Amino acid sequence: MQAASELAIHFIEPTQIWLKASSLRLEAILMYTLKKSLGQHFLRDENISRKIVASVLDTPHGPRLLEVGPGAGALTKYLLEIEGIDFKAVELDEEKVLYLKKTWPVLQDKILHMSILDMDQPFGEKFTVIGNFPYNISSQILFKMLDWKDSLESMTGMFQKEVAQRVAANKGNKVYGVLSVLIQAFFQVEYLFEVSEQCFQPPPKVKSAVIRLLPRAAAPAFRDEKSFFLLVKTAFNQRRKTLRNAVRGLFDPSVLQDPLFGQRAEQLSVEDFAQLTWKMH
Repeated sequence: MQAASELAIHFIEPTQIWLKASSLRLEAILMYTLKKSLGQHFLRDENISRKIVASVLDTPHGPRLLEVGPGAGALTKYLLEIEGIDFKAVELDEEKVLYLKKTWPVLQDKILHMSILDMDQPFGEKFTVIGNFPYNISSQILFKMLDWKDSLESMTGMFQKEVAQRVAANKGNKVYGVLSVLIQAFFQVEYLFEVSEQCFQPPPKVKSAVIRLLPRAAAPAFRDEKSFFLLVKTAFNQRRKTLRNAVRGLFDPSVLQDPLFGQRAEQLSVEDFAQLTWKMH
């Protein structure tokens, strides 16, 4: 018998995929629909799927794993093969939930039918996150990782290339911004590899890249998280201005005379922002 993950794919229309589940010896043809409103572009390159899963296995991880947006199961089928895995998936699209449960019966009680943006932590102990993330909510997902930062062992995921580059950017880079500073304050960011548009169906109009987040041993020494987040967001809200003009409402005039405030936000390191929080009102 063929492996349960072997599916013969036939593309009939730009928005529909018919899958013949020959491995399950079904005579019926299973159908699911691609929903542009949910930013769905399904990964069809098996080598890339295996490479993403291998990236998770290369990092220290426990048994608890959450997959975000499994879609048609491009990663799921490999994740389910991990020995001793305590697996959960979160999927907003009801049609995909039904398809996944029918194709892999073991998923019956492992799929949360909701948006990741609305869910609480999926496990009571530390866990790992993996996903081919919906590009239309990429930034919100990254902020969700910040919410879960104390429980995350790692996060490996595919994003739009521009988003991945922003997260990994260093100071002085033109794409260095709020996401760069806030994520790097709590995680070590690894830019793993890029993925061609032709690896998806339908091919997206943007390039993709896979990144990995690993918790830092310790966050930078800021006064408190609220002050740090406020300072970073305020500074980059007017990134063309000098820091002195962009954040003047957060500091006493005497403090703003420091030469550091003559720079723009993109010229400051994560540690620079952390140190400045101690001088805020």
